[in-house]
Amino acid sequence: MPNQEKIILGIDPGTTVMGYGLLRVSGNRAEMLEMGVLMLSKYTDPYTKLEKIWERVDHLCRVYTPDEMAIEAPFFGKNVQSMLKLGRAQGVAIAAARIHDINITEYAPMKIKMALTGNGDASKEQVAGMLIKLLHLIPEQVNPKLDATDALAAAYCHFMQMGRPTTSHQYSSWKDFALKNKDKIH
Repeated sequence: MPNQEKIILGIDPGTTVMGYGLLRVSGNRAEMLEMGVLMLSKYTDPYTKLEKIWERVDHLCRVYTPDEMAIEAPFFGKNVQSMLKLGRAQGVAIAAARIHDINITEYAPMKIKMALTGNGDASKEQVAGMLIKLLHLIPEQVNPKLDATDALAAAYCHFMQMGRPTTSHQYSSWKDFALKNKDKIH
């Protein structure tokens, strides 16, 4: 399956700004298809915001037919109302993708940052900078709203979690590797 092509939709849920990013994956290569943001601050009704989230995720699913979706999981904060709003936004995005039979994987923000930068406390700017390097983007391709790169980072984290193409040598542990390669180790 190493050459199977997949499309991964990444979502950074929010009720003020929702970020989205799409990756095309072929084997062990990934390329950005699109990234952007849905600006929701212009809507005052919370249910209209949820409707707009549904419409955008549904539209992205219809246009790109992603195979999988990676979504940033809500982080636990002190503001219960913010958590509730974020959970609703995430739930609507998940439901819109599930209508299209898309598999969903949630990633904690710290896990996404760790996967891309090696630092779970990395800034949004550091994540965006790493995406530029990893996907060979030119800075002009990067949306100035960092919610878009956060969403693309969720998709890239999922790509990294998918595993790598298998080799002809399978090892169950470092000890197994050493035993099977003792004549090559000096």
